[in-house]
Amino acid sequence: MTLKLGALATLLLFLTACATPAAHESRSPRRANLQRAASLPWTDEGRCVVRESAESWPVLAERCFHVLDQDRVRFTDRSGRCTVASAEAATLGIGLCVLAAPEVVVGAVIVIGVVVVAVAIKEAMDEADWPEAAKHPIPMQGIESAEREASRNRKTSPKESGQDLFPPSPRDPFERDRRPECRPVLGPPRGGNDPHNECADKILGNSFSGFNVLINGKHYDALVLSRRTLWEVKTDDFEKQSPRSQDFFVKVKLPELRRERELASACGYDFIIGVRSKAHMLALQRADRTLKVVLMDWC
Repeated sequence: MTLKLGALATLLLFLTACATPAAHESRSPRRANLQRAASLPWTDEGRCVVRESAESWPVLAERCFHVLDQDRVRFTDRSGRCTVASAEAATLGIGLCVLAAPEVVVGAVIVIGVVVVAVAIKEAMDEADWPEAAKHPIPMQGIESAEREASRNRKTSPKESGQDLFPPSPRDPFERDRRPECRPVLGPPRGGNDPHNECADKILGNSFSGFNVLINGKHYDALVLSRRTLWEVKTDDFEKQSPRSQDFFVKVKLPELRRERELASACGYDFIIGVRSKAHMLALQRADRTLKVVLMDWC
């Protein structure tokens, strides 16, 4: 164990020293790390890379090497650096040494097969393209003022459907907002197409039209601050599918919808699913009567 730690320290010291000029050349080391890691296969969907992306590349490579899909990667020490670095460093394996090199050496790392960018890395790169997502959480005073306004305007009469879909906020909703993961953070829309994004933007009371909102690790399509409600929008052509396909689709999506509701509830938010067809709404309600599903007649 002592030998391994010593070898690791030697290797990182050697590679970090070599990486210093490259670090000055890159204005966004995190973005550069994500781009480099995107071309590699990872067994954890890229979560380790995203977690360590603010570190230097040699450090990231060392910490995440264990989740690299090494069955699909071949390493070649083309520069000869790993051979001369130190005998102790060699005990860590040539693979880690080659991967941790600060600069990309053509042909040093060869990936077998096609690489699909890991989900976590893609999301992090999308957010890196939108500084608002990382730097501009919604101010607490904005949440508080919206909540006070809602308290003044909240009607006691029931909805036309006979059921109030928007229950009052928790007794102390702001206590949850003080938890970092419960603080709303703006990001780019993630619907993947214009009709989806337009449906989300037109939700009545949408506090941040044109954005999605990250809360408790989940990107929601819309946030209505005045009612502390998060929305997930579904614009699939559900009604055009066969009954068998519809049942299968609902069965596949149901666990994720329940998880999204739990994440929202943990931070004191209500959760609503918006759909475009009555068939979709009824199918979800049959599958789970506790889900709150709204037919988006504005889409």
